[in-house]
Amino acid sequence: MIFGQDIGIDLGTATILVYVKGKGIVLREPSVVAIDKNTNEVLAVGQEARKMLGRTPGNIIALRPLKDGVISDYTITEKMLKYFIGKVCGKFILSPRIMICIPSCVTEVEKKAVIDAATHAGARKVSLIEEPIAAAIGAGIDIGKPYGSMIVDIGGGTADIAVISLGGAVKSTSLKVAGDKFDEAIIKYIKKNRNVIIGERTAEDVKINIGCMYPKTTLETMQIKGRDLTSGLPVEIELTSEEMFEALKEPANLIVEGVHTVLEETPPELSADISERGIYITGGGGLVWGLDKLIEERTGIQVMIAEDAVSCVAMGTGKALNHIELLETGNAVKIKKF
Repeated sequence: MIFGQDIGIDLGTATILVYVKGKGIVLREPSVVAIDKNTNEVLAVGQEARKMLGRTPGNIIALRPLKDGVISDYTITEKMLKYFIGKVCGKFILSPRIMICIPSCVTEVEKKAVIDAATHAGARKVSLIEEPIAAAIGAGIDIGKPYGSMIVDIGGGTADIAVISLGGAVKSTSLKVAGDKFDEAIIKYIKKNRNVIIGERTAEDVKINIGCMYPKTTLETMQIKGRDLTSGLPVEIELTSEEMFEALKEPANLIVEGVHTVLEETPPELSADISERGIYITGGGGLVWGLDKLIEERTGIQVMIAEDAVSCVAMGTGKALNHIELLETGNAVKIKKF
């Protein structure tokens, strides 16, 4: 029997990562749940449920209970958390202590929904940490120091941009432009310019393989299958990285504008620190090719993609478990090292 186990959860719109104290990241699965509409029974969670997206009969729906970084379906989120907590801790468990990361700028109602869902899923104590803070800790930045660090954390539902100093966010913003919006932009572009409809999973594959936000010197291509809008029949087409650059131009510009806005509002001393230390990109959405180059070109500041960018938030959330009291009381400046 496990007592008092500490768990850090990156409750992402697209992916859930779970960190267990002393073990590191032990679970990484899509935040998708398949349910039977007639009985309201959960049929599959995570990877198995993701395989069902767009492929289910009428009585079964595969859905994401989180949208834009916050809970859109409370009941399903609670069931999903219960499943993942049980999978990580086993059946014989006394309620764990859990820290969950949330986007910056969420409302008190949204915070309460996360706490309630985790509590009903079996948590003994639930603490929250903002994504940019968790990302900074996970990226190895000492957040307790009196100098400015800029984090651009791009997940599935939100892009959180923050300037951090002395353990807190001095300036921050949360944009609902991230991985999911990149996929939507690709779907929209292909429908408009190639007269073909593709699904979310295909769009994600295209984004990962040939997606780019800065012009590539070498043209890359990819074969995909979809449905022709005119004939209604399956069709195979070839896409190029140039087309993906055009498709992703709008969401890329929105993120750059967000970075620019936060930099404009940052105090001069901290701006000087950022200019010297650079901007850090974390999160899976930040791995789209060329985003770092685009931000660097527009701001004139060096941009670095954090090592294991996808896991930064989960790692930071887990490491912050050692300092829950200091973070909750706003005394993160006293934290010597994560």
